Amino acid sequence: MRIMVCVKRVVDFNVRVQVKSDGSGMNLDGVKMSMNPFDEIAVEEAIRKKEAGEATEVIVVSIGGSEVQEQLRSALAMGSDRAILVETDSTVQPLHAAKLLAALVEKESPDLVLMGKQAIDDDCNQTPQMLSALLNWPQATFASEIRIEQNKAQVKREVDAGLETLEVTLPAVISTDLRLNEPRYIKLPDIMKAKKKPLENIAAETLGIDKPAEMEVLETQVPAGRSKGIQVKTTDELVAALKEKGVL
Repeated sequence: MRIMVCVKRVVDFNVRVQVKSDGSGMNLDGVKMSMNPFDEIAVEEAIRKKEAGEATEVIVVSIGGSEVQEQLRSALAMGSDRAILVETDSTVQPLHAAKLLAALVEKESPDLVLMGKQAIDDDCNQTPQMLSALLNWPQATFASEIRIEQNKAQVKREVDAGLETLEVTLPAVISTDLRLNEPRYIKLPDIMKAKKKPLENIAAETLGIDKPAEMEVLETQVPAGRSKGIQVKTTDELVAALKEKGVL
């Protein structure tokens, strides 16, 4: 079984980003960038499947500029076998990403595609579902446990009422949630080995995908600050305060 894992370069989750003074977007100058945490979980799961003998190859792919090679090298250092970068300087939105990934799937013929349930920069949570639809493959989202048996995958996922277990026939698209695993720590020898692993660059236009119309961001604003709370000692004071705020 060959597993393809899709990863995205995002602002590190520990960084507090600032809005540009003109409101045209976020100020990313000098900001630390990392692999999307949900995608890192997907990479870890794919590598564990290979270590358990359930997969023969793990391929990591991403879309973006040449700087994305940094995140692909991190995935290679974790234990992936090879990487593919679809190079483009354009802003990539979910549908365009799904079309480019679908073209890569047709080229590489993996048995399973793993990807994070969403990216922490835009929180769209759309690309896995769109990719599944474009490929006409079964999908399972928000996976907290994945078991492979022959040509099927059993996926446990969290829903409002508790846990739900799905069985999908491979090939399939599965998106990963936080509780699936804890990604491994990358050691220096693994980083050095990753530099020798193959990383293929493919120009986005060579995949024959027309770029769809983009959503236009008109303005980015800082969230309004919260007003200071008050303390009440009795239920009557609480009711009075809620009436004053117009809640009751």
